[in-house]
Amino acid sequence: MTASETPKESGQANRSASNTSTLTGYEGCADEYAETTAPKPEAADQPALIELLKAVEPGSRLLEIGSGPGWDADWLEERGLAVRRTDGAESFVQFQAARGRQAERLDVIHEPLGGPYDGVVALHVLQHVEREVLPSVFAAIAAAIRDGGAFLLALREGQGETAEIGSKGNEYYVALWPRAEIIAILAALGLGLLWSHSFEGREGRWLTALFRKGASL
Repeated sequence: MTASETPKESGQANRSASNTSTLTGYEGCADEYAETTAPKPEAADQPALIELLKAVEPGSRLLEIGSGPGWDADWLEERGLAVRRTDGAESFVQFQAARGRQAERLDVIHEPLGGPYDGVVALHVLQHVEREVLPSVFAAIAAAIRDGGAFLLALREGQGETAEIGSKGNEYYVALWPRAEIIAILAALGLGLLWSHSFEGREGRWLTALFRKGASL
């Protein structure tokens, strides 16, 4: 589940939506999502991935959370990094298998992340984790990164919670976070900000940021 543009339309806030309902929605739309988010040649060198590449050593081992169709993992592996591809939706695991890629189903809320890794990538996925749960997920991510390792994150900016309605009527839970609050939570876990960029997407404002474990805060 990694892309700046997804096949979902904004709906009214609805706290009945949850991470579980979100995963159910993604189970039914892997092919549609993959087609919508397929990389375009002119946009292949994404700034966030370039910044990550600068922050890690050649051959570094990364954990990707929310790998989705695997487009970002492809880009990173083509540049010499080793990526453990994971997603919470079995449909994306199977989609990648059909492409000849190995991905694993991983519930980042309840299952251990393994590691230590040289870096963790979580682009456009953790907004689907319930607001009260995300700090503990961040703590697990920080613990899974070696000292000096990197964390690349893209998260929706804003206040509160909402639900978005997909093309097939599924609800997708979304938590919005102020930039300063996210940076403060991660700083408390020993992850210092190296680089950040905010942009307006179809669904609203996104914060993309790169952190280093043990960086001067």
